[in-house]
Amino acid sequence: MKKVVISSKEANQRVDKYVKKFLNEAPLSFIYKLFRKKDVKINGHWVKENYILNEGEELTIYVTDEQFEVFNKPKEIEKVTLNHQIVYEDENILIVNKPRGLLVHGDEGEKKLTLSNQVINYLYFKGEYDPKNDHGFTPAPAHRLDRNTSGLVVFAKNLISLQELEDLFKEKDEITKEYKALVVGKFTGERTIDAPLLKDEKTGQVKISKEGKNAVTIVKFLGKYGDFSLVNVQILTGRTHQIRVHLASIGYPVVGDSKYGDFKVNKEIKDKYKFENQFLTAYKLTFKSLKGHLSYLSGKSFEVTLPENEEKLLKQLSK
Repeated sequence: MKKVVISSKEANQRVDKYVKKFLNEAPLSFIYKLFRKKDVKINGHWVKENYILNEGEELTIYVTDEQFEVFNKPKEIEKVTLNHQIVYEDENILIVNKPRGLLVHGDEGEKKLTLSNQVINYLYFKGEYDPKNDHGFTPAPAHRLDRNTSGLVVFAKNLISLQELEDLFKEKDEITKEYKALVVGKFTGERTIDAPLLKDEKTGQVKISKEGKNAVTIVKFLGKYGDFSLVNVQILTGRTHQIRVHLASIGYPVVGDSKYGDFKVNKEIKDKYKFENQFLTAYKLTFKSLKGHLSYLSGKSFEVTLPENEEKLLKQLSK
């Protein structure tokens, strides 16, 4: 049998989810057979799958040494370096300025070189995370940015922080995420775009459709740069490609957007200014009135400047 004392990082989750992470190579049938046979106990008492773990409790799992060796495979630490700007860090969260071109999570084409792996590697060598001992939780991002969008990404160092952050980003009532985008055309004033979005799972393409999920975007004028406009964008919903699709739908596509943009203008910008990236940056994050574990972040705002190549393009367009 194996005994584990639940830490603050691992508390506040269902016991079956913890056991799945602890025995991460075990089939689900094996996991739930343990519960049926009453081979999972807390402080000596059998518990059901939906029991919520508390800090300091002793979890006992009745498995043999041979089963444990086969089913417990700690996550390997990738030898990658976190050399991006850390905007803020405390014992619960880490806010990183993600560069354009880097995935937050791995996909079929790239699993190692991701921001998540870099953060895990950073916390491991800092002594705040050890996959051999921290069985029930792995530091993780609370939200995502597209590969070609740069800017702020928030990571949680423990489970309760991740749960609260995910709720914040889902509900969006007490957190504000703002972007800066350079768009084609002379945008003025302020506009709210309320148009449902539908994603084609086969192609990954997103379009406006009555059959889609509701999506609301607020766009405000920031500055004029020749035939282009710099705008501030706030999303009230978090749909895939929301900003890019919404801006393109009203005739102001994002400069450099290879999927929904103006391809002719993109080529002209590339040829004349050597700029071929998507001009979209998540530059500001504001916590409003929070409750619970992360209440101390209430009223705090975090902001980054635009990437160097975007600042350079604005200066070139100003001349």
